[in-house]
Amino acid sequence: MTDDLKLKIKQAAVEHFNKDGYHGATIRNIAQDVGCSLPMVYYYYKSKKELFYEIIKKDYFDIIARQANMLRITNLLDFYTQFVYQINHLSDYDKKVYRLGVKVYLSFDGDVELMEIMDKWEKNILPRHYELIMPHLKTQKDGVVVVRTLVHLMENLIESIVVKGRYISEDEIREELSIILQ
Repeated sequence: MTDDLKLKIKQAAVEHFNKDGYHGATIRNIAQDVGCSLPMVYYYYKSKKELFYEIIKKDYFDIIARQANMLRITNLLDFYTQFVYQINHLSDYDKKVYRLGVKVYLSFDGDVELMEIMDKWEKNILPRHYELIMPHLKTQKDGVVVVRTLVHLMENLIESIVVKGRYISEDEIREELSIILQ
């Protein structure tokens, strides 16, 4: 029962944070949507900030890790195509959490501390992709350009799926990525 209520609070919070933004969402409205008292929400989360942080720091990064762990590198094009394509098939809740993560990543929402966490995470993105891609490139000189272009393209594709709600077919994703990876 308590885990169920905690999940309902997070689900309502994700809705409110997406609709009203971090600063516009209120614990009062979240509690009202869940049908519980304010003290009950505060029993699970000491503040709106703690609730938002759990959604971003835990749920958002768990989604990314889960997506990446599902894949095995056989070839780069398949790996990246599947990573982006699988985002189409996230649950509605996960897509909304991902959308919140994108908003924080782009510095549209959240607070300074969360944006710093995202900045730190972003600084690791290029080296991680560079490490994956370099063994497959003919010359190392092209590596930085390929990785930066790939990351920007993936960000655009992912934003189209989770922010704009667009479904992108596997063939479309493969076609876009193949321009960079072949």
